[in-house]
Amino acid sequence: MFTGIIQAIGTVAELEPSASGSRLWLRPVPGWDLQVGESVSVNGACLTALGSGEIPSFDLSPETLSRSSLGSLKAGSRVNLERALRVGDSLGGHFVSGHVDGLARLTAIEAQGQGGLWTFQAPAELARFIAHKGSVCLDGISLTPFAVEEDRFQVALIPHTLTATNLGQRQVGDQLNLEIDVLARYLERFLKAKA
Repeated sequence: MFTGIIQAIGTVAELEPSASGSRLWLRPVPGWDLQVGESVSVNGACLTALGSGEIPSFDLSPETLSRSSLGSLKAGSRVNLERALRVGDSLGGHFVSGHVDGLARLTAIEAQGQGGLWTFQAPAELARFIAHKGSVCLDGISLTPFAVEEDRFQVALIPHTLTATNLGQRQVGDQLNLEIDVLARYLERFLKAKA
């Protein structure tokens, strides 16, 4: 479980094919002494650390590669990182599972001072879960959607978010990992069961 508050930006060292999908290597992350088996959100996808120390590596399963943008990473790509939530940690964003539901496409960027108003298009099958002033997770970042219309929604980005995450490098047309609010998913399941 995560919160969608990015703790570090990592840099991809290598993404290599493996018998079971791919292996992702990151360059050393100062101060991140990961333990084998530790869960880490990498651009919003919950991955398991395979080595200990400051040089993280992760296996990417075929499911992860098909649902997320991680398979398109290249050496030098910057990724948002968050360690798993621990009991007693501050919950600054919202509950994020790290289970990527699909990809949202960035369709417009409108500058607002040093921040911005960004518009996204969600896959039709996920759009119904996105609510005005609810919660959404994009590339591991907890954000508040508004101006929700059919399969489109907007988020307002403050300068801190653009510098403390990899969003400052994103361009119109890019696809970001999308996780819908887990509460919305459970609510739909409950209502279907009740009906």
